[in-house]
Amino acid sequence: MLSLPEELTQAQARACLTQLMTGMRSEASPVVVDAMPLRRFDSSALAVLLELRRACLRAGKSLAVQGLPRHLGDLATLYGIEGLLPRA
Repeated sequence: MLSLPEELTQAQARACLTQLMTGMRSEASPVVVDAMPLRRFDSSALAVLLELRRACLRAGKSLAVQGLPRHLGDLATLYGIEGLLPRA
């Protein structure tokens, strides 16, 4: 299982995505991402998850998110992308 950091804003997005992409390669499908550690985030967290999802699809894998914080889930709903981030 992969895990998101405590803070994921634009400042951390690139480094976090790089780490997740590296970890995704050795994960079985579905690739599960634990979002429970997230405490401070902005919409960059959604961008990271969506890019990871695209990478999973290219690798023939699916993505599931566990413990998505309510506010981040609300943002996904507001942007109309909640269906792209299935819950584990």
